[in-house]
Amino acid sequence: MTGEGSHDFARVRRIVKTDEFSSVFRLRPAQKTAHFVLYTRPNALPHARLGVVAAKRFAPRAVTRNTIKRITRELFRTTPLPALDCIVRLARPVNGKDGPATTSALKALLRVELARLFASQAPRVRKADQAGAAAPQAASVAPSGSQPGLS
Repeated sequence: MTGEGSHDFARVRRIVKTDEFSSVFRLRPAQKTAHFVLYTRPNALPHARLGVVAAKRFAPRAVTRNTIKRITRELFRTTPLPALDCIVRLARPVNGKDGPATTSALKALLRVELARLFASQAPRVRKADQAGAAAPQAASVAPSGSQPGLS
């Protein structure tokens, strides 16, 4: 199922152990946005795995942290990713205790940032592969041998 978005989030698709988190955190961040940092490491599994870190100091309300995790899991499931261990870490405050816990504007902002993070890791189709795929179609259209009716 490599390269295909999986529509489940079973335990095998999660990073759950402390040493697994640590081994990915040791590497440099792959991508940063205004509120998030994405860490990645290739894995030997046939699918990608996800870990989410949403600290209480950056999202003081549980409702906000759960919303962040829910949106992250949804985008992870629907984005085709290579065999990577991905950790998404909340790195900046998204709101405080004084305002509402979540709003549709906040959810839209989080969705855009997280989609950008996962899109940066999605497998890219090389131009040579695209040209190679187009060449056989062109060859089948071109006539081969002599033209009928010219003898």
